[in-house]
Amino acid sequence: MSSTLPSSLGETLRQLFGDRFSTAQVIREQHGRGESHHTPAIPDAVVFAQSTEEVAQIVRICAAQSVPVIAFGAGTSLEGHLTAVRGGVSIDLSRMSKISRVSAEDLDCTVEAGVTREQLNTHLRDMGLFFPIDPGANASIGGMAATRASGTNAVRYGTMRENVLSLTVVLPNGQIIRTGGRARKSSAGYDLTRLFVGSEGTLGIITEVTLRLYGIPETISAALCSFETVEQAVAAAIAVVQLGIPVARMELMDRGLIQAVNAYSSLSLKIEDTLAFEFHGSPASVREQIEMVAAIVEDNGGRDFEWANAPEDRNRLWKARHNAFYAVVSQRPNAKGWSSDVCVPVSELSGCIVMTRELLKTCSVPAAILGHVGDGNYHVVFAVDPDNRAELEEIAAINKKMVRYAISVGGTSTGEHGVGSGKIAYMREEHGDAVDLMAVIKNAIDPQNIMNPEKILPQ
Repeated sequence: MSSTLPSSLGETLRQLFGDRFSTAQVIREQHGRGESHHTPAIPDAVVFAQSTEEVAQIVRICAAQSVPVIAFGAGTSLEGHLTAVRGGVSIDLSRMSKISRVSAEDLDCTVEAGVTREQLNTHLRDMGLFFPIDPGANASIGGMAATRASGTNAVRYGTMRENVLSLTVVLPNGQIIRTGGRARKSSAGYDLTRLFVGSEGTLGIITEVTLRLYGIPETISAALCSFETVEQAVAAAIAVVQLGIPVARMELMDRGLIQAVNAYSSLSLKIEDTLAFEFHGSPASVREQIEMVAAIVEDNGGRDFEWANAPEDRNRLWKARHNAFYAVVSQRPNAKGWSSDVCVPVSELSGCIVMTRELLKTCSVPAAILGHVGDGNYHVVFAVDPDNRAELEEIAAINKKMVRYAISVGGTSTGEHGVGSGKIAYMREEHGDAVDLMAVIKNAIDPQNIMNPEKILPQ
């Protein structure tokens, strides 16, 4: 399939960016999909930008002819965020990988959007600092801000919403704005930073992010414990939250996931419903956290605490957890992953997971439950054949029941993956008439609807 980009626009971009402009089929295909089952839709062209000014220049050129633009980071999204449903230009930000500034005194830094979380933490390590938001994939910081990512450390450190201080954003007309400063709080004007965090590239393109940082904890310890039932595991997790124990990570892995992870990561974990914990702090505080959690786990039927104190053991444990998506998908040749996530009040978590477990009993494809149970967020990963319509309909029906149940108990259709195109159908059910206000904001900022069109909002 050849590019359908207006010839004058394509020629302008080619003259300006040379071999950083491409209409090659393979490049376009790489930029028209994320990691999930969603049907790809490829852009007409890809431009590899190297600065905020270049992004602004590309956007102005596209806006002049009402050509859509889609920001691309590491390509790890799961809800169809990157599909070019109306064609247009994919702006690849991966070469914008400069760590512009780190202030150890103020515990903050400023990075370009293409910096990945692993790259940032490698840079910070020798300063005794780290950035804790860990969605699993080695995602770009710009993409994490755009999707309001969170992950395994969210129970203690929060999500991108709490850890982004300010942004540099290119608006749909090519104007460059900065949404705030480095102060830890401000009462000056509308909170534009929070408007763009989670906007998924539909209001503008994030090109630079200022982040909160944290000191690397003096002591880090991790543990696994197993349970006979998922209800016992969730009850233990809820008790830990309700008692205010400041665990850094608390992850649920059901026995189906443990089996898949063992095979994929060459581990020998006990095949039972499992909680994984990580504790951060001083030696005394970590010891106190461990003692309290161990007592709660025992009271809820947990057993076989396995400790991972050495860095290599902890890294092996969390790498296995981060590979959960691929572990499930690998159970089936040529499968694609369908990962659904919902988030509910912690008190409702047990009922939601039990309901989901019942739905999976008759599921015809490999599936597993995992979650950041400390904040009520859980996921189901399915290994699907993207060409099997009946199978996709079956999983869509399970997904719908999960989402609607979550919304009915005061939860949300997505706790961290974002809406993209995959969760649009539930936006009005969750937000009601507030969706109309979202549309007003979108139309005011992007009247031509060129910024990642047909994402988030119902058409």
